[in-house]
Amino acid sequence: MAGINHAPPPFFKQGPAPLALLIFYIAISLALFVVDLRFRSLELLRQSVALIVDPVQRVAQTPGSLVDHAATYLQGLHNLQQENSQLKHAQLNTAPNLQRLAQLEAENERLRKLLSVNEREKANGQVTQILYTARDPFSRKVIVDKGQQSGIVAGQPAIDETGVVGQVTRVFPFSAEITLITDKDQAVPVQIVRSGQRSVVFGLGNGQLELRYMPANADVQVGDILVTSGLDGVYLPGFPVAKVVNIERDSAYSFARIFCVPVAGVENFGEIMVLNPRQPLPEAPPESVGRGSDSGEKNGQRPKKKRAAKGN
Repeated sequence: MAGINHAPPPFFKQGPAPLALLIFYIAISLALFVVDLRFRSLELLRQSVALIVDPVQRVAQTPGSLVDHAATYLQGLHNLQQENSQLKHAQLNTAPNLQRLAQLEAENERLRKLLSVNEREKANGQVTQILYTARDPFSRKVIVDKGQQSGIVAGQPAIDETGVVGQVTRVFPFSAEITLITDKDQAVPVQIVRSGQRSVVFGLGNGQLELRYMPANADVQVGDILVTSGLDGVYLPGFPVAKVVNIERDSAYSFARIFCVPVAGVENFGEIMVLNPRQPLPEAPPESVGRGSDSGEKNGQRPKKKRAAKGN
């Protein structure tokens, strides 16, 4: 009987009902909230608790922050890679246009210079495009994109924005061949700007020219500019042709060897102007022939008259 009436240990005793405990805790919380809101009496306690809890909170949040930072970094890296790839594709797509724009700007500048040369020299012509160079490695010739259909004829001079380039030597229906002044078969009558002396410059076939028929003591200096004299009836006078770069004088020879380089971009141009043919020069009057024949006739008639008079 004693065992049956034995009371359970305190651990198994039932406390207040859960609902009552909930109401009690809610009431205490509301009371503390009202007191703190009105009297600020729990400010010190709040700061103390925050000071103790903040390090623990930071440590607890560290894994999540690391994960967030890693995700942000990876996402940013992925975005940068995509943007870099897009920029590379855009650069590749725009590169041809940019290169063509630079080429067009340079071409426009050259054409402006050509037009200014055209206006300055009072010469008419048409701009042509270089198609390719001649296949013969021992000649200096180029093919342009205009021919008989454009009114090109053999003998027309060709210039660029700085000076004389060459002369049209053969014409085809839609193209023409221009022999450069550096070709070994080309000769251009020139005049030295500084001294006014006239001579002829010949191509050497190696990119240079030689000024010939100048006496060894001629007034020629390195750096002198040679321009067309216009005496051949092909080139208008005053177009720059070459610049003197070397002079070899030898007393054993009557003429000096004078080497020049072309002023124009003979080997590195894309557009050139083919000038219209010059008006034919007036023929020189036959002064010596006329005077000689007249004098001969007069001298021949007088003796005949004298002999006829003696015979009678």
